[in-house]
Amino acid sequence: MAKCAIDLFKEAAAQLQKEAEYLALKGTTEKNDADETLQTLIGDFNLARIDLNSELSKSAEEKDKDRVAMLNTRVNDLYQAIMENESMKAYNEAKQEMEAVVAWVNAIITTAVNGGDPMTVEQPTGGCSGSCASCGGCH
Repeated sequence: MAKCAIDLFKEAAAQLQKEAEYLALKGTTEKNDADETLQTLIGDFNLARIDLNSELSKSAEEKDKDRVAMLNTRVNDLYQAIMENESMKAYNEAKQEMEAVVAWVNAIITTAVNGGDPMTVEQPTGGCSGSCASCGGCH
């Protein structure tokens, strides 16, 4: 019955939350939340993006091309500053490592569902785009 498999997956998910990759991601998320500089950059970025989208949605006659260029530059500069922030760099690295673990788990599940031996699944190499349509396979 599927209930047994579901219970085992729940236990495995609880174990996953004890793994180093998960703990690193959780820690970097908390550090990002406490990083006032980063939070200010993110807030400024979101406001600038809203302003840019608002200007872009105006009719051709109402749109101020100089303002669009200025806002576009501001959005790009803020994005760059966010990505260069040390807390964000650590978060992105931890996120990639956790995504690699999740990709491996998904490869195991996919192999099992397709009738393969889940015990033989190696960790996938390369990146996963998240789209199965462009995937060459996990195994």
